[in-house]
Amino acid sequence: MTQSRSTFAAAKATIARLAEPPCMAHLNPIAARFIYSLRLIALHQRVRRDPVAELAVRLSSVDAAAKTLALSYTISAAWPENLHVSPFCCGLMSHDEASIAALIETVVARDRQRFDQTIAGLVRPDRFERIWDAAQDLVMAELRAR
Repeated sequence: MTQSRSTFAAAKATIARLAEPPCMAHLNPIAARFIYSLRLIALHQRVRRDPVAELAVRLSSVDAAAKTLALSYTISAAWPENLHVSPFCCGLMSHDEASIAALIETVVARDRQRFDQTIAGLVRPDRFERIWDAAQDLVMAELRAR
């Protein structure tokens, strides 16, 4: 009986954690910049404008802007449904944003095994390599821009 109560309490705590949107303040700076950039790209797409110029200004690098845009397109093409992004000014992330941020953080850490574990079940395995490569390109562009 005690074990079933503790199992129930653990499940309830897990569900409560999943219901709380993750906060961007806890992200690696490269992952946070990508999530903000993803929001900016979505905003520009809604008004049918090219986001590259504004991305380049915000990221202080044309190369980082191009790699950000390329990664966003790669993720959008691989993701099983439309990406859900939070409003640009929001410090909380959607579940899609949190998943993408986790992927970026594994690339920053150069941990391919953790990347594969993090992305497993989200997209088809034949798409892992393209996302990994595009994310590595972004991380390298971000590091060069510093």
